[in-house]
Amino acid sequence: MEIIPYKPYIDPEFESLIERIYPPRVCIDNDAYPDCTLVKVDSANKHGILLEMVQVLTDLDLVISKSYISSDGGWFMDVFHVTDQLANKITDETLILYIQQALCTNRRGGIAKEVQTHLKRDVRPRHVSAENTALEVTGTDRPGLMSEISAVLHELGCHVPAAVAWTHNTRSACIFYIEDGLDSGPITDPDRLAHLEEQLEIVVAAHHGEGEKRSARLTTPVVGRTHAERRLHQLMYADKDYEQCQGCENGVGHWKGCIRTHVFIEGCKEKGYSVVNVRSLDRPKLLFDTVCVLTDLQYVVFHAAVSSKGSFADQEYFIRHKDGCTLDKESERKKLTQCLIAAVERRVSHGLRLDISTKNRMGLLSDITRVFRENGLSVSRSEIGTNGDRATGSFYVTDASGHEVDAPTIELVRQEIGGSVLVVNKSSSWSSKASFPDLNTAGGGNSKLENRARLSLGSLLWSHLGRISSNFGPLRS
Repeated sequence: MEIIPYKPYIDPEFESLIERIYPPRVCIDNDAYPDCTLVKVDSANKHGILLEMVQVLTDLDLVISKSYISSDGGWFMDVFHVTDQLANKITDETLILYIQQALCTNRRGGIAKEVQTHLKRDVRPRHVSAENTALEVTGTDRPGLMSEISAVLHELGCHVPAAVAWTHNTRSACIFYIEDGLDSGPITDPDRLAHLEEQLEIVVAAHHGEGEKRSARLTTPVVGRTHAERRLHQLMYADKDYEQCQGCENGVGHWKGCIRTHVFIEGCKEKGYSVVNVRSLDRPKLLFDTVCVLTDLQYVVFHAAVSSKGSFADQEYFIRHKDGCTLDKESERKKLTQCLIAAVERRVSHGLRLDISTKNRMGLLSDITRVFRENGLSVSRSEIGTNGDRATGSFYVTDASGHEVDAPTIELVRQEIGGSVLVVNKSSSWSSKASFPDLNTAGGGNSKLENRARLSLGSLLWSHLGRISSNFGPLRS
């Protein structure tokens, strides 16, 4: 006789019971520091909550210069030091209210419509939509692939209102958000989806040799779709782009002036943690990218201290695997090291940045990428979305060999594309005053690149976290 094990019924609402009893508190403090705004969060802990918090702030294009995190004992406390892209404090009352509601959105039923309406800025990524069919493509990075995919979608009657693409270590990952070109609705017919997928697979296969890894996958609209940039990390991880990653293996004393990424993983046996230190050039969304990898690899961050100064960023994480184990095997430490280096590098694409703003229409992406291809340009990273009847986006381009594009070629591209095409600085430098005052001196050991000591929880984290509980004010409404 088969014995059926007893499984007690657990009410789905039970998991959120603690959150409902102890709802999160968010405090926006503009008085503590003269040069930044403090965003303080006090909440019941759960896996992935740190990523949720960081995602809210980065989607608003806010710069996180420091962060202190503690989540031991089932409770989460975090402090973010933030400014806007021009290093100004966050003073707009609507934006402050949006941040407070967004950080509590999973527990309070979402953001009030009037707050979203009066928010005077885009919430990135603009390309995320639960209403569009998504095409996910991974494979070898070869010139013209994005152009040919866009052309096929146009020929098959699909409009691409948004798309995003990354390249790294000869691999590429793209997400196209598509809709029916006639009625602007999602494509849900199974037969049409199957035909689309078949045609797209032919295009992707044509750019790959026999045995080369590739994939083209369509997904129908779904509520709660994964954040697009997090999804790109997941696609590139699944494609194993991290296997070629190698950071600087010299010791801490070598950090001064070295622009390569440093990752050190050590044990903290007395506390039962693995300690991960990451030092790299600073850039926008660096914290988001790092936390994405730790979360998706099922690591839990118990304590962390993150800081940027000059052109560099230091991150220190006290972690365990979700099952409670530390990183005791060399193979585990090596894989995490490679994945963290990949997370830092994926968004740092090479080439000249072209910002494009023009009237939105069907076939626009196909036309833009065709012009790039016909002029011998290769796209190393891109993001395009829509805002009303306008399409805006950024493309990082090189020539077919990965070198700089000459000025005459860029001028031809500008004339052919039309609309407003703004040529911006090279992607290797970030002009934001908040974190990159002088990146051009990074390789020369300039005195501005200070030799930052490794962060210490004793001197850095606890001194700030100790004041959190007493400094929380009531939730502003």
